[in-house]
Amino acid sequence: MPEAIRVFVVDDHEVVRRGVAALLESEDDVEVVGEAGSVAQARPRIAATVPDVALLDMRLPDGDGIDLCRDVRSQNPNVRCIILTAHDDDEAVYAAVVAGASGYVLKDMRSASLIDAVRAVAQGRRLLDPAISRMALTRMSASQPSASPVDALNTREREILELIAEGMTNRQIGETLALAEKTVKNYVSSLLAKLGIQRRTQAVAVQLEHRSRPSE
Repeated sequence: MPEAIRVFVVDDHEVVRRGVAALLESEDDVEVVGEAGSVAQARPRIAATVPDVALLDMRLPDGDGIDLCRDVRSQNPNVRCIILTAHDDDEAVYAAVVAGASGYVLKDMRSASLIDAVRAVAQGRRLLDPAISRMALTRMSASQPSASPVDALNTREREILELIAEGMTNRQIGETLALAEKTVKNYVSSLLAKLGIQRRTQAVAVQLEHRSRPSE
């Protein structure tokens, strides 16, 4: 039997949160490993449980799911996030893309569709409208300086940046390049510093913008 998909649910409405948790728990291949009703509660609990998928309510009493997604992904890129919201908002979807979310789903969706979304994201698929994703990348690219910061990286750092953009973790990059995971982590820290950024999601934007530049 394959391991169950480990899910963490964040919603400030207890009835909604427990309803979603009960729905997910009714599936043989899903395990709810934790719940929270606020950003403050969710951060340490997600860090402690390290779920495969975090279902994050868009609006929380002390913040929002977008910022929480950004924090979670920054701390552990292996945790995939789905933003759960009552409103279909292109700007919010754009923010979700920038934050590194794998999906953006509406609360009024069918139960079976939510379960399918969790399974899809756990398998590494993204549930974001391609047009919105392109809009996000265009905006991020526009905010970059005209000279590509990637030019400041050495060959190995560029290789690793390319693999980060492909969605690989440090361990996967190490296996691909025959490097120790700790060595990869050091390279990642170095290239982030050279690029003047702090998060892997920002590195992806830089690499995608670099790819889109016309060749000299």
